[in-house]
Amino acid sequence: MIKQEVIRKKAIILDLDNTIYPVSSIGDRLFESLFLIILESGEYTGQFEQIRFEIMRRPFQFIADEFSFSESLKADCFKLLANLTYDEKMQPFEGYETLLTIPCKRFLVTTGYTQMQHSKIRQLGIENDFEAIFIIDPDKSGLTKRDLFEKILADYNFSVDDVLVVGDDLNSEILHAKALGIETVLYDYLSQFQESEDQKVIRNHKDLHLYL
Repeated sequence: MIKQEVIRKKAIILDLDNTIYPVSSIGDRLFESLFLIILESGEYTGQFEQIRFEIMRRPFQFIADEFSFSESLKADCFKLLANLTYDEKMQPFEGYETLLTIPCKRFLVTTGYTQMQHSKIRQLGIENDFEAIFIIDPDKSGLTKRDLFEKILADYNFSVDDVLVVGDDLNSEILHAKALGIETVLYDYLSQFQESEDQKVIRNHKDLHLYL
């Protein structure tokens, strides 16, 4: 149990994919039909293995543009993904349970298809672990994670110093949080990054208390 007196932060905002669980643990099953559509079409630029890798890391809408999917391929993929869900048991990263002992409010902010993200949250069994859960579906909203961070700050009367953002993507939640002056921790379970003066890094949630 983390002692309350050592905690400076009032809230932790977490990303979902590759921050609470590894997408690689479900990606092949979840995206099997999507990968087949892409391969059979061939209407994209770049290498399929790179596309597959990026789909495991980032929201699909951004990848379709980056790899110049044809309009027909985009339409087929979007139609599939809009209703795709995952119905098998999922497990969070080892150490996730330690987050629940930290005396802070917890918020989940994730980008992706609404039904898909809801199904992952349900299969992880984490619905009740957060003060609030926000899903940004690029098909339905032009909001960014920065918009949601600002909303949380305003709705709960937090200053930027009260909050810590934890995520795996330097160009998404980490970038948006830094733009607002919020401290960040990069969750790097693949050990791809070294901690620097500008960026704190953890590889297990058990270490998060060091930055609170």
